[in-house]
Amino acid sequence: MLFTQYYLDCLSQASYLVADEASGRAVLVDPRRDIDEYLADARERGLTIEGVINTHFHADFLAGHLEVAAATGAWIGYGWRAETEYPIRKLADGERIELGDVTLEIMETPGHTPESISILVCEHADDTVPYGVMTGDALFIGDVGRPDLLASLGVTADELGRMLYDSVQRKLMGLPDGVRVFPAHGAGSACGKNLSTERQSTIGEQRRTNYACAPMSEEQFLELVTGGQPAAPRYFAFDAALNRKARELFDHGKAPRPLGVAEFTRSRAEGAVVMDTRDPQEFAAGHVRGAINIPADGRFAETAGSVVAPDRTVVVVAPQDREEEIVVRLARIGFDRVVGYLREPEGAFREMVADMAPASRVTAVQLRESLERSEPPIVLDVRNVGEREQGAVEGSLHIPLAELVRRLDEVPADRPAVVHCAGGYRSSVAASLLRDAGRADVSDLLGGYGAWRSALDSAAA
Repeated sequence: MLFTQYYLDCLSQASYLVADEASGRAVLVDPRRDIDEYLADARERGLTIEGVINTHFHADFLAGHLEVAAATGAWIGYGWRAETEYPIRKLADGERIELGDVTLEIMETPGHTPESISILVCEHADDTVPYGVMTGDALFIGDVGRPDLLASLGVTADELGRMLYDSVQRKLMGLPDGVRVFPAHGAGSACGKNLSTERQSTIGEQRRTNYACAPMSEEQFLELVTGGQPAAPRYFAFDAALNRKARELFDHGKAPRPLGVAEFTRSRAEGAVVMDTRDPQEFAAGHVRGAINIPADGRFAETAGSVVAPDRTVVVVAPQDREEEIVVRLARIGFDRVVGYLREPEGAFREMVADMAPASRVTAVQLRESLERSEPPIVLDVRNVGEREQGAVEGSLHIPLAELVRRLDEVPADRPAVVHCAGGYRSSVAASLLRDAGRADVSDLLGGYGAWRSALDSAAA
């Protein structure tokens, strides 16, 4: 048996290639949209990819099932509840897919979404204990899939939570302790709240350490798995819907287009959003007015999808030689409306000096001093709920970054604002959103809440 995990750090997303080396037959599970790596590996090993299975309709990325099917002729498989615009193979609970001696068995595990499945992997057809189980978003390492996302229209979070209880507590925990667990996501994903950095585990280990796998009543389970979930990124509903559709294929060979100053300016005038993907400090030194700072070195795609509407056209300001990377990462979440990127930004900025602006950043000491004045600034905390529970700046306004665009009116416009997150990435994004919305006096906190906490501790020592 050949079993390969592909892990994408930016989206905390795992996909899998399972094959029988004797027969050369293979199946891909939960592939991303840029599929060249899978195809190259299959060619190198002499494998035929004959099927591609999605464990559910993903909300956090655009799956590559259509690209794989177009490139290989593979069938596309989903759980039997799935309905799509393209032809699929509906997979029933207990159905076996033989690749040779290597065998896959479908396990219906709804709850994160109604159509969710897990896939048991047996190295030999007659194995009494499976090698492993690809759990999709039903069971993570340290957590379970959240049942409250908008990926399942017409089904309530309560109904999904009860499905998930059965899937996790009875079905998955009914497997032998030695079965390896291979989830679709790891730490950082908004598909859960307590995901581990580990990329595989065992049923026995999850039984011992995962809070949601301990014996409990259905009501206790519902309370635990629904509480403290991070705000869902804005694009999740868009991707969940698009994964059902017969959409346009991603063309990895199509290079992003360089834009001169005139074309860049014209695109802005026609409504394109300027996505500046440079480091926050470079952005602060000077940027095009109205640009949204979404640094490439971080959870770029998820953040972009949280603050930019999927129907907006985009022009990119990118770090040197990273333009193609930025376009691919946007395509992974279905953001295909990229006009191009600004050619040689440093030189272009000199031509656009009248349209450039700096961005204010303050230290924790400066913030503390400003809060002691008679007219202190608004402090906006854009962390998630679980992070804020660990401590907060007294009197701060809390709006998670994923909710900020629709809640901008809740930020008072008659006072200066200082934005903070945990370390300084999301605060630069949020501050640029506020400036784009017309707020003139906006700063973000260098080092985030960590720096604030350290400054308080130093002052108290």
